[in-house]
Formats: sequence, C-alpha cells, structure tokens
Amino acid sequence: MKIVRSLAQHLTDHAADVPDALALITAGQSFSWLELLTETERLAEKIPAVQDAFIRQGSSLDLALHAYACSLKNRPFWPVDRNAFPSNILPAPNTALIISTSGSEGAPKAVLLSNRNLDAAASAANQRLPLRSGDIWLACLPLNHIGGQSILWRCAQAGATVLLHEGFDTAHIAAALCNKPVSHISLVPAMLARLLESGVKPPPTLRHAIIGGAALAMTLYERASAAGWPLNPSYGMSESSAQIATWTPADGPWHEGLVGTALGENEISLNNDGRILIRGPQRMTGYLGEASRQQDDWFTTSDLGKIDQNQRLTVTGRADDMLISGGRNVHPSEVESCLAACPGIHDVAVTSLPDPVWGDLIVALVVASCSRQEIGDWSNTRLPSAAWPRRIIHLPSLPRNASGKLERSALRHLASEAL
Repeated sequence: MKIVRSLAQHLTDHAADVPDALALITAGQSFSWLELLTETERLAEKIPAVQDAFIRQGSSLDLALHAYACSLKNRPFWPVDRNAFPSNILPAPNTALIISTSGSEGAPKAVLLSNRNLDAAASAANQRLPLRSGDIWLACLPLNHIGGQSILWRCAQAGATVLLHEGFDTAHIAAALCNKPVSHISLVPAMLARLLESGVKPPPTLRHAIIGGAALAMTLYERASAAGWPLNPSYGMSESSAQIATWTPADGPWHEGLVGTALGENEISLNNDGRILIRGPQRMTGYLGEASRQQDDWFTTSDLGKIDQNQRLTVTGRADDMLISGGRNVHPSEVESCLAACPGIHDVAVTSLPDPVWGDLIVALVVASCSRQEIGDWSNTRLPSAAWPRRIIHLPSLPRNASGKLERSALRHLASEAL
C-alpha cells in the first residue's frame, strides 16, 4: 500500500536531503527548501491547532506559504477570493485542503480534499508528465483554485521548483520563459491565445504545456503546435484534485475534446446519459456540509463525453448547457468550435434566449474584427440550421473567471441586455 505523505512531509524531506536546492521563486524573492521550511514554520506558530478550516485571502505567495504552514499544523487550509463563504461547519477530520468551486454554472460549493487525494493526484500527474528535481514549473494560475494548489503538490513531491507569478501577465510570462529554464507550465486556452497573439515563443527547455479549465479549439491547438508549444490538453476539476486525464502524443492524433486516458489508478466511465463518471484515489471526500463519500463510489460530473476502445476520453461539453433549438439538441461547444475557426474571431461564447418559434434562440457573443455577415456566412455553411446563431453580438471581452472559464450564468443576461 502506497504511503501517503502530506505537503509538509514532502517539504521537510527536501529540506533535510537537499536544503540548498531552489524550492520557490517569485518576484524579488527565492527560497531554498530549508528557507521555505523555516519561513513556513514561523507562520505555523501563529496558526492555532484547531479542527476548523484556516481561511485565508492574499497574494499568490501568501497563499502558497500558508498552504505549507497549515500542512505543518495539520489544519485544513481554505484559500479563498472575494467569493469566500466561511462556515462554522467542521470539515471531515482527514481534510487537508478546501477548494471553492468556481460557481461558473451556479452556486459554488466547498470541495473537501485529503492528503491521500492530493498526494495521489501529484503522483499520477508527475508520472504522466514527468517532473523531477531541477525542473521548473511556471505557476500563473490562481492559488485559490485547485489548478494552482496542485502545482505546489507536484513540485513538492518531485523536488522541483515553483516559479510563482502573481496572476497572468503576458509580458511577465514572456520574460520568465526567456530567463528561466522552465520545463512545465499550466495555462487555460485564453492565456495560451494571448501568448500566441503577443508572439511569445516557448523555450527549448519546455516539455509540457498543460491546457485545462476550458475547451481547447482545434484552431488554437494548431496555431500553438505550429509555434512549438508542447501541448497536453487535460481534464479535471476540484472534485478530482485537478487533472484526472491528460493527452500526450502517445495517445495518437489529437482532436477537439480529446484528453487521453485516466491518470494513475483512477477510473473514468459514462452513465446512460453520457455524463462522465470518475472514481479512484483522486476523488474528493465530499462537499462541506454534506455526507462523506467513498473513493470507490462513482462521482457523476456535469460533463458529457465519449470513451473509445483504447479508453481515451473525449469531453463533448456540459450536460447542463444543452440547448433545444427547433426541436434539435444543440450544445454550445458545437457552435463555439465552429465559430472559433472563423477568421477574425478572437473569443466566442454561445448562449440562448427564449423564443416562441425556436425554443432556444441561439446567440453568439464574440470578440471579433469580422462582421455579423461574415460570421453568419461562415456558420451557415458549416452548421445544421438549428445550430445557426440567429443573433450575433460583438463585445470587447467575455465574462471569464480567474481560471479562464466562461461564466455561462452571465451570458444570457449579457445577450438579453445587448439586444
């Protein structure tokens, strides 16, 4: 049986074995493993040893240091942003980390993750996308989300260095890629698009660019691949302790939605409605305020997918997003993928408005330099008529959260307001 280690145990191991090796680099500061241990021990002295979660808002560095400090104190850590919902409900005794879901589809929940979940996730990711001592992972995802916290765990387990950024800034990312031998980076598609638009080149040291948080369009994949970015589209969520499936070139040619096979000892299946099911060591212990769940229980996601004969998963969209236009099921991702390839469209989101004829009237919200006529001509020759966007609205930007996910709950309001 695999021994489970906490974030603090990985830290103390490296502080003893390689005390002078770099553990964390951030603006104007760097910490060796020994220095990181010393600093987080100082913070841990200020954290009371009680069972309820330690809730913290702060900068990326502040949240990273407190993640280690809470682990040293064996206290659940809850990194939050402005949407925090502190609770007096005690989490399960084995909780190490609490992550607020994005709320992009509705009311957020608090996901409970154990050391076992997080250690298994780090091990599985490091095996699929090899990470070793001396490697550098550029971390620009928010640390109040699982995507950011998981990087701390992967690097702590492997003895790799975290190159920590305070959010995403194209110029700062470009400079870091030029000045540091970065081996890994985690991005959402919108971040990748901005780097490409700015002409940022991947360094020769970069082996893995993990893309998650939202669907990756084929046009963006092709542009990035042609520019030399070693892409690894992935699938995961807070409930699965970050990525649970990741595509690599060994999985064969990539197509839209393909995220490869399950990582580590995890399993992926589908229910009768095509929803993706997950179980295994990365599966959360439960939600705050709800009954605990067992890792052998299947967790039903809100995502739709397909699994081929080689057990490769293709994510086709969210079940909750399905529209019915003219009596036909139309998934927003179907229309978005088509429009994303239209010359002149830089970002796109699809929603609907109620209509007595169509039921769901398809509305496309675009950040684009092309005209409505050009967009209409493009879609009308490539989509079935029920999926044609009957309204096209130009916007300066689309509502996305800190992880790059579309805030779909806001799209219909924007469409209604604009029309």
